[in-house]
Amino acid sequence: MRTVSHSRTRSRRAAAVAALAGAAVLLIAGPASAHVTVQPGTVSKDATDQTFAFRVPNEDDTASTTQVEVDFPTDHPIPSALVAPVPGWTDKITTTKLTTPIHTDDGDITEVVSQIVWTGGQITPGHYQDFTVDFGALPDGTDQVVFKALQTYSNGNVVRWIDVQKPGQPEPEHPAPVLKLTDAAPAGAPSGTPSAPAASTSTAASKSDSDSTARGLGIAGIVIGVLGTAAGVLLGRRGKGGPTAG
Repeated sequence: MRTVSHSRTRSRRAAAVAALAGAAVLLIAGPASAHVTVQPGTVSKDATDQTFAFRVPNEDDTASTTQVEVDFPTDHPIPSALVAPVPGWTDKITTTKLTTPIHTDDGDITEVVSQIVWTGGQITPGHYQDFTVDFGALPDGTDQVVFKALQTYSNGNVVRWIDVQKPGQPEPEHPAPVLKLTDAAPAGAPSGTPSAPAASTSTAASKSDSDSTARGLGIAGIVIGVLGTAAGVLLGRRGKGGPTAG
């Protein structure tokens, strides 16, 4: 008489499938938030709160970020920028003269911020840093503001976040930080009732984070489902074709 137990074999296979599924989830979710971005990424054109953060994650496992450069657009310039201090970091603001002044109620603006560089601090592996800037006003005549960022590491590597995504094309490897501007509430709308896309900055940020999380969980669920189905088929075949007590 010989007796063969399938429980141990099934347990090992189930553990292997679970481990593979977990690894797939990590591979999918890992790089999703590794870009330099503007937070929030979407705001109404008539927003009164114009404080934004350039979020810089450290992607290198063996080096720290030691310098962050953000270049401001000159085709749709930001009239002014007030930089919040970041402990351990020193900021330097560079301005440029405009060929065409910006007309405001307080007079013409002929010089705007073209670049901000932060140095002296470190973003260690596995961490990120927010660099907060208050804009004097949002630019007119555009639905988005494209910045360009350069991230320098302690080992000398420089990552250039300068690629602009083209409509209908996949996201580039190093996308530039983009601030999207939605239409303001229509004239005559009841007070406190914003237009559909004109959410508050905090709501826009929460929605963006929720959408990213939902997409990541959805993909992870598909991967786990496929691997679970495959494991079930294998275990089923093993159960039908295996030896029995004789």
